[in-house]
Amino acid sequence: QVQLVESGGGLVQPGGSLRLSCAASRTIFSINAIGWYRQAPGKQRELVATITSGGSTNYADFVKGRFTISRDNAKNTVYLQMNNLKPEDTANYYCNLNFRQWGANFEVWGQGTLVTVSS
Repeated sequence: QVQLVESGGGLVQPGGSLRLSCAASRTIFSINAIGWYRQAPGKQRELVATITSGGSTNYADFVKGRFTISRDNAKNTVYLQMNNLKPEDTANYYCNLNFRQWGANFEVWGQGTLVTVSS
């Protein structure tokens, strides 16, 4: 079973930047997509950004122009560069991996990393 470990969360002032990392415990050969979701207190989990095996990216409208998703296949790691952070970006950020194995699709979540944007 593959595991995802997120890191990089923390406290940052409005307008600041953070880079989140999500490392997979092993190489996945048939990735459908890997991405980031977030969940603020009292709200539903929502998509932030995803990247497919072919490198296509998808962003939520509220992060376009501010966040960038990227990956390092050699390190089995995906990143989320977050710039110009706003208080409303405060949430737990979760990494999600959707992959195919043994003819079926699987989904794995990380444990989450907390991002707090506050002055």
